[in-house]
Amino acid sequence: MTTPNDPGVYIPSSQMYQEMRSLHDAVSRVETKLDGLRDSYVEVTKDVADHETRLRTLERARWPLPTLGVLAGLGGTATGLLALLR
Repeated sequence: MTTPNDPGVYIPSSQMYQEMRSLHDAVSRVETKLDGLRDSYVEVTKDVADHETRLRTLERARWPLPTLGVLAGLGGTATGLLALLR
């Protein structure tokens, strides 16, 4: 029984093992970085929600100010008219 001459490249199993370990280490580093990014994303999401709540509170607290200004103006006008008519 004869085997045909294979002109291909022979890669020893030790070199394949080294390449697989290298690939495994690289994937582990990427996974660690992704976990860190996920944690950062969760914190940023919480911060955005907090800022949104604070902005809404400020917007709700701000609307009476123009109304109070108008009421003070009307009160001053009424007082001025009463003083003028007396």
